[in-house]
Amino acid sequence: MTSNEAAADALQDRAVLWSIGAAPAHEVVTAACDALVAGLDSPALLALASRTRGEADYEVPGILPAALEELGLTYYAPGSRAGEEAAVRALANQLLSGELTPRELALRAHQRFGHRLPLAERLAELDDEYDTLEYSGRTPAQLDADITSEAHRLARRPRSSPEPMDAPA
Repeated sequence: MTSNEAAADALQDRAVLWSIGAAPAHEVVTAACDALVAGLDSPALLALASRTRGEADYEVPGILPAALEELGLTYYAPGSRAGEEAAVRALANQLLSGELTPRELALRAHQRFGHRLPLAERLAELDDEYDTLEYSGRTPAQLDADITSEAHRLARRPRSSPEPMDAPA
């Protein structure tokens, strides 16, 4: 993967996490800055990257859709099912990049989606297992390995969505 691709993926992941309320707007601005440094360029990306931390909450919603479109990335409407599924994959990517521990991934997926999102169901189940670990005969390391395996499975799923701007679920 080139640095451009990695920067585009990072921007896509931050944008989708922001769209479900799992990342602050200033992290989207930081990802836009990183994308510019990596060599990506578009008018809306430049506008997004130039926002201050104080402006981010107010400006990101208006600029982000155009910035993603200009880069050929997907904008997921807040509350959309496709956005939630993309967010599960983004969280899995955070585990694989070392930003989250297995326990944090399972907990965040469980807290955010409960047992209602099929793509996140296995992570929710594994999070439940942490509560009964002392009775199961399994070790924390075994559970962490299962979560990491699930993150690898999720990361292999396609990033595209048939309806990027779909209505809230």
